[in-house]
Amino acid sequence: MFIQTESTPNPNSLKFILESHEISLHPLEFYKNKSTTNSLLADDLLKIDGVESILFNKNCISVNKSKFTWEQLKASILQVISNHINSGLPTLNNHDELSDNLEGVIYAEDDTKVVNQINSILISKVKPAVMQDGGDIKFIEYNNGIVYLALQGSCAGCPSATLTLKNGVENLLKHNIPEIKKVEEVTK
Repeated sequence: MFIQTESTPNPNSLKFILESHEISLHPLEFYKNKSTTNSLLADDLLKIDGVESILFNKNCISVNKSKFTWEQLKASILQVISNHINSGLPTLNNHDELSDNLEGVIYAEDDTKVVNQINSILISKVKPAVMQDGGDIKFIEYNNGIVYLALQGSCAGCPSATLTLKNGVENLLKHNIPEIKKVEEVTK
């Protein structure tokens, strides 16, 4: 199994690309301090000292670090991924978590049309772009013209995150949906 690594705009994040292995249909993020991840692979990666969070995408895993250099961490990460893939075990224990619907998004029933438009633009235009950099954007809430989004994977803590949200996502949404006033980041 060949695993390619690729840098991201975030110096504390690195992408591990598995060309011939599907990790997850939809982005899923896991954090070190969560009690259960529902994934043996995520559990094993988060046990590595210095790994703070991971994001599973279709065929890549973005790993965010808090300390050490990538030279110090990369071999351990590659070994955990290789061992898991070679074991034949599934990446996820529960596929019910995988969804691009609006479950969990907070909004007023009167705003359903606008929320569906926002979600459609995020899925079709924004997510593919940020996934190329090893990240994802999660739609959290819509309230009085304000869209609340959480940055995940390589996007979380990235030096260009504010630029991405304000100049990229906010401008795109405002251009296509007149009801949008601004986009705000929600941190976890």
